Amino acid sequence: MQAATSRDPARTGVPDVFESGGGKVSANPEDRVLLDALPIAAGVIGRGGRGTLKLVAWNTRLRQSIEESTKTQFDAERLPLLREGRIAKLLGNYLASAADAVDEMDFRDGDGLAARYFRMKLAPLPRDTANNEPRCLVSLVDRTIEVEAERALRAEMLRDSLTGLPNRLGFTEKIEKAGEARSEDAMGPVLGANDYAVLVVDLLRFSRINESMGSLAGDELLITFARRLVSTLRSGDVLARTGGNEFGILVGTRHGVDDALAAAERIQQVMTAPFRLSELEIKVECAIGAALMQPGQDSEELFRNAQFAVKQAKQVGRPLVYEPGEASAARRRFSIETELRRALDKDELKLFYQPLINLKSGEVAGFEALARWHHPDRGEISPTEFIPVAEESGLILTLGRWAMDAAAQTLARWDKEAGGPLPLYVGVNLSAIQVARDDIAQVVSSALRSSGLAGARLSLELTESSIVQDPARATRVFDALKALDATVAMDDFGTGYSSLAYLQRLPIDVLKIDRSFVTGMMGDPDSVAIVRAVLSLAEALGMSTTAEGIETVELATTLATLGCASGQGFYYAKPLAAEEALDYWKSRRKIGK
Repeated sequence: MQAATSRDPARTGVPDVFESGGGKVSANPEDRVLLDALPIAAGVIGRGGRGTLKLVAWNTRLRQSIEESTKTQFDAERLPLLREGRIAKLLGNYLASAADAVDEMDFRDGDGLAARYFRMKLAPLPRDTANNEPRCLVSLVDRTIEVEAERALRAEMLRDSLTGLPNRLGFTEKIEKAGEARSEDAMGPVLGANDYAVLVVDLLRFSRINESMGSLAGDELLITFARRLVSTLRSGDVLARTGGNEFGILVGTRHGVDDALAAAERIQQVMTAPFRLSELEIKVECAIGAALMQPGQDSEELFRNAQFAVKQAKQVGRPLVYEPGEASAARRRFSIETELRRALDKDELKLFYQPLINLKSGEVAGFEALARWHHPDRGEISPTEFIPVAEESGLILTLGRWAMDAAAQTLARWDKEAGGPLPLYVGVNLSAIQVARDDIAQVVSSALRSSGLAGARLSLELTESSIVQDPARATRVFDALKALDATVAMDDFGTGYSSLAYLQRLPIDVLKIDRSFVTGMMGDPDSVAIVRAVLSLAEALGMSTTAEGIETVELATTLATLGCASGQGFYYAKPLAAEEALDYWKSRRKIGK
């Protein structure tokens, strides 16, 4: 029933008396003046019979807002929104001064394109003089334009301007929503009914296309590439451009890894056809990494896992799925890099020395210097873990210079304690990174000058990879070392890619036979044949030989019989601290005599 009024509310704004349902509600003239002065929709709310809420007074804007609402028709005493729902609860708590009362609320009226957004604010008013009931001022601000502008701006923030796809931020939001849906499904009757995986697709060699054909051609390629990716999507899959030449795909999976790899296979198939740019046909390749969503997993973490997988996929040349723990291992390597840098600054690393035994006399011919790191919190960190980190980060140059100087200083100290030069040399390992980036001859020369040693007291051990990467540079390094009278040894011989031409051309003094051949000699005729061949080759080229990994007396005896000059391994001794190494040399000297 529409309320009957004593005046036209559209003309006066606030009536003097409202009649509805046989009752009358008096409007305070002061309320009318107050409401007329407000530029927004506003009204006064008070208490009616039995503690119900009632609209005491209002201005034209408030009435229009209510009449235009999708929820109710205007009836001052029978507004449903004052009887139940969020608004009624908010007003009731506020008038009752409840502990959880708030004075502001945002709400939406309607759905879809017709939706309107409002912010309602409450302010206290003096109590009603007639019945001493509490009252409050209600103001209503239409925020529809503001909300739509915010929504449009946010949509722009989440969209890639070139392809129109979601960008990185928009993609992670899609992942979050999928994770929430997954959690809801898992709580339902079908456990894990809706699983997901994230694929990262990296367009390879994109920078070369940009450089050679220009950025416009590069943009055209990205758009065309995105269109082809769209053709591989199934219903519900989400494609996004997450970087310059990187795309992310969120796919639903019911068969875990198999579904993720099947999606990668579809992508690779559609990319086999060449792309046409201007008058050129370009063959495009991509690397694909995937990661499966885990319960409760952060969206950024899931995306980073897929990115980690795509980096590995580039190396192996095929799609890979992230294995749990790989990212934590990468974080550990990064942590070790930071700690190693500090350890080098604080001189926390030590050199240990493994004896090199003359297999004929049984005496110690020299020692191989090996870096050891005892972390104050983590304990012993294996060289197999921190050496690769040092090489990857470039710290191997600092580590190598330290090791060279420390080994030379240790040998000079032994000479001083003995009262003269000892019949010993120290072998120091050189990384392929050092050979490629550092001035090795200058490093060795500096160590010799500071220690006062002759060049023959140092043996520099290089791997085959240091030769293969840059044979011309390796030749220069070898010649410079020989000019210092230092011994040059090829470490781990037989495991790399050396050719006889290198051995013949380079001034190598010692071939070190890798432990993989030595340890298998007693039970593997092929290993024996390989060791025989290396020994014969070394003899023909005028080189000495050292066998690694001697762990039994039988191996030591067999190698000596075959003509190997020296050997090292746990049968003789593990790597020893400097003081222990000198004592070991003295004990073996007595045995030899």
